[in-house]
Amino acid sequence: MAEDSNIFLVAPPGLEPFLLEEAKQYGFKNPVQETGGVSITGDLGTLAQANLKLRGATRVLLRIASFRAMHLAQLDKRARKVDWAQWLRPDADVGVESVCRKSKIYHSKAASQRIAQAITKTVGARVTKDAELVIKTRIEDDMCTISLDTSGAALHLRGLKGSVGKAPIRENLAALCLRACGYSGTETVVDPMCGSGTFVIEAAEIALNLAPGRKRSFAYQQLAKGTVPPRQTERRETDQRFFGYDRDEGAIKNAVKNAQLAEVSDHVLFAKQSVSDLAPPETEPGLVMVNPPYGTRVGDRKTLFALYGTFGNVMRDRFKGWRVGMVTSDPGLAKACGLDWQKPILFDNGGITVGLYRTKI
Repeated sequence: MAEDSNIFLVAPPGLEPFLLEEAKQYGFKNPVQETGGVSITGDLGTLAQANLKLRGATRVLLRIASFRAMHLAQLDKRARKVDWAQWLRPDADVGVESVCRKSKIYHSKAASQRIAQAITKTVGARVTKDAELVIKTRIEDDMCTISLDTSGAALHLRGLKGSVGKAPIRENLAALCLRACGYSGTETVVDPMCGSGTFVIEAAEIALNLAPGRKRSFAYQQLAKGTVPPRQTERRETDQRFFGYDRDEGAIKNAVKNAQLAEVSDHVLFAKQSVSDLAPPETEPGLVMVNPPYGTRVGDRKTLFALYGTFGNVMRDRFKGWRVGMVTSDPGLAKACGLDWQKPILFDNGGITVGLYRTKI
């Protein structure tokens, strides 16, 4: 694999600038923000490090071919010229997925069949639906881009969460929201409606310099050229503490279990408590980060105005000097907090368009 291979870091739409920041932080070469993610260049070691370390990425794709295809016969011919043997082993299963947009080739299933045939005929690998290693083909405006999904399972699935509650936020979204709110691992984070503890645990892992992918495997380990063991990060000692509260006792039990799995229990505190009883910990002011119910999947919107109003009152009265970040799909509920929000950053959370509302950093 060439040292300047084209690698694409998939980002949740709307949060690309913050994945770009993270890519720059880790020193990946030639980071460029694009629609839907960030492109970098690198080799097999870069793939390993990106999968292991990036908290905000959804997937890491290796772009292996790009060409014009105006019809299926042309796609078939050019796909067979791809050096599949450079990437795929004859004994490894592979999946094929295709997306067609604004192109003369409009049938994604037919496009996948042609790519699958090219792989089978040239390298002999077996194409199956359940393979961890997947070829992703995108045909847009008659330009075909073929990528290898080097992650396998989505990167928010870190093998560190055993219990979840209702409408949890994904780990990579939580990491990007924390970054967007100015969190870098050097201050206290409080979540007064913590659910299964994602924001709190994510903040603790960042402070401790724990790689998000440290407990899982990746699809790139099945590539033909062998694997490069990722360089694990060293745990960093810190006296920072992180706090999560919820009025649901089951949610708190889940959060405690998840903190144990993530090996951050010594740095987090979870307790059953309502928002109205919330008080700041005896630390320097930091960040309050919350993903409250917003009536789309959890809670009745009409009854939530009181909750949001109480949250806003507590922030103004007891958390002077603290920054606040909040995720909600409802501008009306955000307004009910009575806080001086910046313009929200819109992104997709499980098929729902939500906004990240922030006080000034």
